[in-house]
Amino acid sequence: MKRSIYYILLALVLVSCGTDSSHFKIEGRFLNLNQGEFYVYSLDGGSATLDTIKINGGRFSKKIDCDKPQTLMLVFPNFSEQPLFAAPGKAVDVKADASHLKEMEVKGTSDNELMTSFRKKIANASPVEAVKTASQFIKDNPKSPVSIFLLRRYFIQAVNPDYKEALLLTEALQRKQPDNGLLINMKKNILSLRNSAENGTMPSYSTYDAKGNYVNTNSLRGKVGVITAWATWSYESQNMQRQLRLLLKQHSNQLAILSVSLDASKRECTNVMSRDSVTWPTICDGMMFDSPAVEKLGIRGVPDNIVFDKKGKIIARGLPTKELIDKLKNLLK
Repeated sequence: MKRSIYYILLALVLVSCGTDSSHFKIEGRFLNLNQGEFYVYSLDGGSATLDTIKINGGRFSKKIDCDKPQTLMLVFPNFSEQPLFAAPGKAVDVKADASHLKEMEVKGTSDNELMTSFRKKIANASPVEAVKTASQFIKDNPKSPVSIFLLRRYFIQAVNPDYKEALLLTEALQRKQPDNGLLINMKKNILSLRNSAENGTMPSYSTYDAKGNYVNTNSLRGKVGVITAWATWSYESQNMQRQLRLLLKQHSNQLAILSVSLDASKRECTNVMSRDSVTWPTICDGMMFDSPAVEKLGIRGVPDNIVFDKKGKIIARGLPTKELIDKLKNLLK
């Protein structure tokens, strides 16, 4: 009888703390933001949807389905993003000033506390100093998922990516994590991106789109072309698609678009395409970052984009949405 009561009490404690083995709990408080909401999605596809987190009285709490470690992205009302590192059965406490989100503090797990330490180090750093700090962090913490995130953020998805350094850092992480499939795929992607950057031309790739139609990157030639990467769980990438749709209406004879959805669900992908009136070819094979399209087209993350001139020469890549639209408008003049 006593043992039964013990297990019941233990179960109640675990549920109240949000530490059951199938969830990750986020709770905390914001200064200067009493009411509102922000969003969370899985950067590596652990969750296929964008969840809303409500703020009441400056506080918030959310349980996320979590059956394996994953990197989450918090998306705030100003569209800035900050990462969280989730693990089954864990909980974190978030504290931030809504006007200084770069200094957000997260306590509860070693990886999130490492990320908090990194945020503080680069809070007032120049872009060059931030890159150097990221490189040193990766070398000092080769087993942490934070290092994989920083590798993507500062060396692969940067406006001016450094593929040489990215490859060296990836190999350093692999020496400590030889069986990490994410790092294996990342290395392949870096090699493909480096080759694409060196050649400076549109990669040749053919497959079938989400509607079952045959598509080939060569169809972009002869017009200003853009390849985009998006997902239903990334608000910024969906906004990029909507802005491109508006631009395409004005320049349908001059602009060609090919998109890749990194969703696990083809159904969700096609539903959003229908909702947003996306008419151009979109590849969605349900394989997410393991999709052959990611490697062949040199996609670095979500969102992403590659801009080509009429001859297929790479003009720009990885531009924020506004810069992408401005670049395309200049090319279409």
